[in-house]
Amino acid sequence: MDNGFYAMLFRMKHINRWGIMHSLIPDKLSTHSLEVAFIAHSLALIGNRMFSKNYDCERIAVKAMYHDVPEIFTGDIPTPVKYYSEEMKSAYDAVESASIKKLMGMLPAELSEDYSRMFQQNADEHKLIKAADRISAYIKCREELRYGSNEFIDAGERLLNALANMRCEEADYFIDKFLPAFDLPIDSILK
Repeated sequence: MDNGFYAMLFRMKHINRWGIMHSLIPDKLSTHSLEVAFIAHSLALIGNRMFSKNYDCERIAVKAMYHDVPEIFTGDIPTPVKYYSEEMKSAYDAVESASIKKLMGMLPAELSEDYSRMFQQNADEHKLIKAADRISAYIKCREELRYGSNEFIDAGERLLNALANMRCEEADYFIDKFLPAFDLPIDSILK
């Protein structure tokens, strides 16, 4: 449909994440995307202020908001499935590209070029957005574990290892300085 781009974006609230896991707390694609944008923005700010980088913080935040938009069509494909083999990863990349192309076709030509740039990331942007995505997922794992779902033990360990292996000083700083507060009850945070 012509001009259906925004209507499709608003379908993100219907896409469940963690489909093969027993999740106690519902997690929707729209919520996750906003959280990744918050974290990616903070990682860029941390990079600029603490590590003398020169990131465009707002641009990274907006790109992070759009990072999982293709999942409107595919749903949330579990990481072990998506990365099972090179053939699987390649097939998923092709489906993701087709999804973006389909979405761009739902915009007037005058807007499609601007939006297509939201799906293009340079190496620095990609690293920060990927780190933010993993931090968001790791926070979800910790939250589920706090509420008694052992389903997320392995995923949490895998994510923490993946974050460490990224060697992303901005992510390391965020994890060290901000992650502990996520384990506190609201009253403790507010003190």
